[in-house]
Amino acid sequence: MALGPRLDLRQTQSLVMTPQLQQAIKLLALSNLEIETFIGEALEANPLLEAGEVSREAGDQSAADDDFSLPEPEADAGAGEAALDIDAGALDRDRDTGDGEWGSAAGSLGSEMPDLENRADAGPTLAEHLLEQIGAVAGDAREEFIAHHLIGLLDEAGYLAADLREVAGSLGVMPGEVERALEAVQSLDPTGVGARSLSECLALQAKEADRYDPCMARLIDNLDLVAKGEFARLKRMCDVDDEDFADMLSELREYDPKPGLKYGGSAEAAVVPDILLSSNEAQGWDIKINEATLPRLVVNREYYVELKGGCTDKESRAWLGEKLADANWLIKALDQRQKTILKTAAEIVKQQDGFFRRGVSELKPLTLREVAEAIEMHESTVSRVTSNKYLHCERGTFELKYFFTSGVGSADGEGASSEAVKARIKTLTDAEDPKKILSDDKLVELLKAEGFDIARRTVAKYREAMGIGSSVQRRRAKKIAGI
Repeated sequence: MALGPRLDLRQTQSLVMTPQLQQAIKLLALSNLEIETFIGEALEANPLLEAGEVSREAGDQSAADDDFSLPEPEADAGAGEAALDIDAGALDRDRDTGDGEWGSAAGSLGSEMPDLENRADAGPTLAEHLLEQIGAVAGDAREEFIAHHLIGLLDEAGYLAADLREVAGSLGVMPGEVERALEAVQSLDPTGVGARSLSECLALQAKEADRYDPCMARLIDNLDLVAKGEFARLKRMCDVDDEDFADMLSELREYDPKPGLKYGGSAEAAVVPDILLSSNEAQGWDIKINEATLPRLVVNREYYVELKGGCTDKESRAWLGEKLADANWLIKALDQRQKTILKTAAEIVKQQDGFFRRGVSELKPLTLREVAEAIEMHESTVSRVTSNKYLHCERGTFELKYFFTSGVGSADGEGASSEAVKARIKTLTDAEDPKKILSDDKLVELLKAEGFDIARRTVAKYREAMGIGSSVQRRRAKKIAGI
């Protein structure tokens, strides 16, 4: 068979991510405050755009009982929605949260119970928090004095960078006394303070959780290999199978690499809700976009006509046409973003109606896929819509991601939200007898009696995620508090 060149004509289809489409998709993931900044920059860059008066009707969607239908978009807007509702996996994923980042465990604690209005405006500094505890654990006044000095040397993350021999020389004491004082500091809450390296910090937390076995010790001693992703080598070193190694890695990521950052005494930044939810007289819900931080854009037609009359050459007419197209596109994109957010929020409220009426005990397991299927959008679209968005209701201000929770088994077979289980664990530990602190095994027993089919390891993970200490930590804390 002879080989030779030839011409073929083939027809294929592909999704072209234009710059405007990429920008429109990224707008979905921005909060109202970020959108406000974006609009401010657009107003400066485009002379045809101007901020109009906020309409009370725009973006306002009421819902009675289970009726959460939204106004049908116009034909051109519908086309925009279809374009935005795609799996844009090729786009950058800067906003995705990766479990591999060491800051993810600490950063996720606040999102577990994000009733933002109940947060304290300010709290004690790390040093103040530690000094309140040291008197109860120091062996004598001399050891307490050395511990006070060490606490003063800790950085804001809770690490000790000073050399113990130099500390001993400056205080005129034996190095062994400084080491004993450091052990006292390292026994304080939060676990991990006083560490001289990341490995020591994580090891202290593993010991406190009673999970510091030889395998975990090898894993913590080789954090450089964890960072490089050499998991096959680590599994051989730890002598564990894939399942055990994944479990160990998951536990390690749950530890806080910077325990001191929980304290600082500074007020937290206020969170402005993007969505406002209120009950109405028909026993339903009124849902609307918070337009207090969302300026309404309009095209200045008079200025456009004035500029058009002065455009005599082809280049200036092209520039003006481009600015008009950009202005119209941005207005349409923002309007579509608003409708998409409202549609998603309405479905979340519908699915979690029990939570808004009766509280966290009624929070149901919910996934992005379930909401996406209900509103006939792609799962990635729902993920972007719920990123960095907050909903304000009568129970407080919550991040939209809060309403997507995994489920655990229950006696009725329907399953229970992990948040509902966490709320019950918190209630049990808050009400426990200081002389009879509940162990994780006891918590499992009590939860099973209430119909929650949950394992001990899961109870421990939920407890740690909420910042509730182990039975040893709680017994020590209540002893110090004199409860």
